Amino acid sequence: MGRAVVQAAREAQGFEIRARVDRDANQPEVGGVWSDDPRAVVRAADVVVDFSSPECTRALAQVCAERGAALVSGTTGLTREDEALLSQAAQKVAVLRSANFSLGVAALRRALEAALRSLPGGWDIEIVERHHRQKADSPSGTALALADIALAARGLERGALRNGREGRVGARPAEEIGMHAVRGGSWVGDHAVLLAGTGEWLELRHVAQDRTAFAYGALAAARFVAGAAPGLYTLDHVLGV
Repeated sequence: MGRAVVQAAREAQGFEIRARVDRDANQPEVGGVWSDDPRAVVRAADVVVDFSSPECTRALAQVCAERGAALVSGTTGLTREDEALLSQAAQKVAVLRSANFSLGVAALRRALEAALRSLPGGWDIEIVERHHRQKADSPSGTALALADIALAARGLERGALRNGREGRVGARPAEEIGMHAVRGGSWVGDHAVLLAGTGEWLELRHVAQDRTAFAYGALAAARFVAGAAPGLYTLDHVLGV
C-alpha cells in the first residue's frame, strides 16, 4: 500500500511525498527521504498516511498529536485500546480512520444498510472475505466493519459473530452472523455479504482488482484532513454522506 500511495501521489496533483517511514529504511534505489523513526521526519502541517501495524499506528497517533500533523490511518487489526488512542489524538489534530479506502466498499456499506432495512429480521447473514497469503490479520478490518453494520441492524454484540464452522454444529442459531476468512495467492481484497432467506438469497459483493483503488481513496482522505479541524473522521466525511 505504501508503494501504491506514492505512485498515486506522483500521478495526482497537489501532493508531495516529503518522507517515507519503514522498518527497512535502507532503500536507496527508491529515492527520497527514508527513516525508521517517525519522530525524525514528522512535523507540523504534515499529513501522515499510515498503512502499517497496530504498534506503529499507536506511535504515529502520539507523534502526530505532539507535532500537529494530521493522520490518515488504514491499518487494520487495531484493538479497542488502539482506537481509543486515535480518538485521543483526534482531540488535537484531524484523524481519519478507515478499514478500507475503496469508494466501492463505501457504497457496499450503504447498500448493506439499505438491504437490512428492507429485509425481514429472520434472514441469515454470512460474510466471506478473501485476501492474499501475506495478510496478517483475520478477519479483515473491512469484514469486521460490515459485520458491525449487520450487528447494529439486528441489535447484537460482537459475541454473535461465528468465525467459521467445524464438526457437528447443529442448527444455525438465528442470532448468529457467520464470518469466513480465505487466504491465498495474490487476492487484493474480495468481500461478500450473503443474506439468505427461505427459498431465496441475496449477495452483495465488492472485488478490488488493484491497490490503486485504495491509494486514491487515501489521497482523497489526506486532502480532506489537510484542511479539517481536530476531530475523528471517516471516509463518509470525505464523500459528504
